[in-house]
Amino acid sequence: MIRVQNLVKKFGEFNAVKDISFEVQKGEIFAFLGPNGAGKTTTIKMLTTLLTPTSGKIELDGLDPTHHRNEARQRFGIVFQDPSLDGEQTAYENMELHAVLYKVPRKLRAERIQRLLSLFELWDRKDDLVKTYSGGMKRRLEIARGFLHTPKILFLDEPTLGLDPQTRNQLWTHVKHLNETEQVTVFLTTHYMDEADRVAQRIAIIDHGGIVAQGTPQELKQQTNSDSLEQAFLALTGSTIRDEAATSTDQMRQVAKMWGNRR
Repeated sequence: MIRVQNLVKKFGEFNAVKDISFEVQKGEIFAFLGPNGAGKTTTIKMLTTLLTPTSGKIELDGLDPTHHRNEARQRFGIVFQDPSLDGEQTAYENMELHAVLYKVPRKLRAERIQRLLSLFELWDRKDDLVKTYSGGMKRRLEIARGFLHTPKILFLDEPTLGLDPQTRNQLWTHVKHLNETEQVTVFLTTHYMDEADRVAQRIAIIDHGGIVAQGTPQELKQQTNSDSLEQAFLALTGSTIRDEAATSTDQMRQVAKMWGNRR
């Protein structure tokens, strides 16, 4: 469902993603893990048409998203780290707008919205303004919206960041249900290693722009002689604290320099 071959992304002289390759099978839950600034978000932006690769090849359901952007966008849903809901609209209105934008047939729209809002336990609050929702409710609504147009792939970038354990567990129960019943391929990033260990069938770990390991959670533990995925992750990436802000600043400086040289 996803095939990445020798993918590279440079910002001027800064090499953010370095010749990475991996595959994600249809219906798989695949975790893409790494420290802050490792290249996760840059990779997701290339996979979802928000950035153009410097070199390499991407296939989403057989399509190259760099040349077939609109067709590729119909194939996937995405939930970003930052909120993207309209707080001045109700939950139902947010869902309906998404359905219109993705051209969900009118005769299917209402049933699909009701099913997803009910599954994510939001149907009773469908007519409430989103700005009155708790953080966990907003996150559930964003993920429900991501499934609305029946995508073949759902990208989840830190979907449970800041949520309590009960909400995280509930959210993953719903995602796994839709993954199994609708065969939606799930590509996720998270810093919660227990979460990745529990829900992901396979994992790729990226560090300093390059993939350092791939395999099932159990294979990664065996490879590093670790008792937990967190120990395996630290063995592969080190225990030094990463400064994401500094990495982002370096990237922005390189971008500014690159555009300055083009003038």
